Amino acid sequence: MRDAFIAELMEMTDQDPSIMLITGDLGFGVLDAYIERFPHQFLNAGVAEQNMTGLAAGLALEGHKVYTYSIGNFTTLRCLEQLRNDVCYHDADVTAVAVGGGFSYGQLGMSHFATEDLAILRALPNMTVVAPSDPWETRVLTRRMAAAPGPKYLRLDKGKAGLAADEGDVALGKVRTIRDGKALTIVTIGAILSEALKAADALAARGIDARILSVHTLKPLEAAPLVAAARETGAIVCVEEHNVVGGLASAVAQLCLEQGAAPKAFRAVGLGDLYPTIVGDQDYLRAAYGMDASAIAKACHAALGVAA
Repeated sequence: MRDAFIAELMEMTDQDPSIMLITGDLGFGVLDAYIERFPHQFLNAGVAEQNMTGLAAGLALEGHKVYTYSIGNFTTLRCLEQLRNDVCYHDADVTAVAVGGGFSYGQLGMSHFATEDLAILRALPNMTVVAPSDPWETRVLTRRMAAAPGPKYLRLDKGKAGLAADEGDVALGKVRTIRDGKALTIVTIGAILSEALKAADALAARGIDARILSVHTLKPLEAAPLVAAARETGAIVCVEEHNVVGGLASAVAQLCLEQGAAPKAFRAVGLGDLYPTIVGDQDYLRAAYGMDASAIAKACHAALGVAA
């Protein structure tokens, strides 16, 4: 996804002299082509993400469209005060780009896991929160986000859902219907959609037709597809490579209840309210912490009250 983002950013920068990219001393193999082509639209702030974000806010307030770039927690949580006070409070046109959403950097341990970022960033007023599921969707949403002013968070994953490109089906702030179904609805965010698709295949083999909704824009969150799912299907199962507190499941549950559309059953599949202590690749950690296809299918069976 990071390669797709940089490729799209280069195309946009070629047409827009106001774009600035600032890195926290990261990603030079990925950023080399951008740096060579746009040396005057690039800054390396060093290992100083708070300063990076302050610089971004100042540049944005002077008319630039600014992108900050680093690993998940470093471009968000390390500089949360600057995002809150400098970027969001001033409604500045800064996009914080985090590579390594969820367990993407699984071998580096919890300091490099991005498993609280969605909850924290969506709590900031004025902030748009986006997490694509595929590299092609990353390119589309990068373009869509550039057209929307104000603070934005783009959470990129090392994985991918593997769906065929359908640019016309992707709009910022809109939920995508990946599959239709009546028995229950699986709601996902990011590339863990791949595990939901496998789970849906396993459910289909047992005669359970699962609707799948992909929430690439967590904030603002589109109500209509989620309300319809709550009213039309037997249960909602939310799947996120993120702590179950405050992220996708929390947002969906609140929305449905506020709309008077409580589902018959509700389950949250994600990281429990804990700090992970295991290291390993992304697939290994998904299985270890109960958010792979098998765990999703099990949660779906439980929500429907049928044996797994």
